[in-house]
Amino acid sequence: MKFCDWPEHLKKGVQGEDLACEYISGLRWPILARNVRLKRGELDIIAKDGDELVVVEVRYRSVGLVMPPEESVGPRKLRKLVLAGSAYVDRIGWEGFWRIDLIAITDLNGKLSLEHLRDITGGDVSV
Repeated sequence: MKFCDWPEHLKKGVQGEDLACEYISGLRWPILARNVRLKRGELDIIAKDGDELVVVEVRYRSVGLVMPPEESVGPRKLRKLVLAGSAYVDRIGWEGFWRIDLIAITDLNGKLSLEHLRDITGGDVSV
C-alpha cells in the first residue's frame, strides 16, 4: 500500500516520528534504528546520548483529544516499553545504561508543538 493510501492516523504517526528524528538529529544524537519490531512490542526510535542508549517513544496528538500525548503513556504502555527495550538491549548485547524518553508532539490546528521528556521511568528499567 502506498503512503498516500494509508489511513490518516498512520500518516500522522510517521510524520511525528520524522519530526522527532529531526529533533534528535539536532541534539547530535546518532539514530541507530527506527521502528524496531520485537515480540514484546515496537520501539519507535533508538538513539545514543553520549554513553547511554535511548529508547524514544513518540506520541502525536491533535488538540481537543481526550488527553495530551505525554499522558497517553500509562503504566501498561510503560511496562511494554520497558519489556521491549530490555529485549532490544539483550538482543544487541548492550551492557551500558539505557533509558526511555518520550517525545510528545501536539498539533495545534496545523502548528506543531514538541515536548521532550527524558527518562520517563525515573531510571527504573528493570523487568
